Amino acid sequence: MKLLAVAVGVAALAFAAPAFANEQHPTQGELESELVCPQCHEPLDESNSPIAQQMKLYIRKHIALGWTKSHIVNTLEGPPNNLGPSILGVPRTHGFDLIAWILPIGGIAIGALALAGGAWAWSRNKPGPLAPVGPSLDPSLERRVDDELARYDR
Repeated sequence: MKLLAVAVGVAALAFAAPAFANEQHPTQGELESELVCPQCHEPLDESNSPIAQQMKLYIRKHIALGWTKSHIVNTLEGPPNNLGPSILGVPRTHGFDLIAWILPIGGIAIGALALAGGAWAWSRNKPGPLAPVGPSLDPSLERRVDDELARYDR
């Protein structure tokens, strides 16, 4: 059990280090791919509108100044630029925007549970392979049916 806890801890550190480095030293391409042009509503790295060009210059300048990724995005979204949350290509993972992440994942989970429950119930209610379909025949009538069927088998 302790070995599993150590393995999980090492994995968490291995994945956290690149994410933290990405926050501290963002790249121009990374930020441009995550932001949207407020004028043409295309990803910033695909847009050539005048405002997109200004945003790219702003990003380049502030990366050179050593700003973090979140600081650059926050200053573009809010004061002093006030471009608003529409420039975010991906919803935030807190506050009201968290609903955009929870609803699809929750819907998939609920659908999978409903499907599993339905399959389980269907498999439990299925009659056995040799279950009688209806009432049994009178023995004399059953013998007569067998004789008639035997006549056609010849």
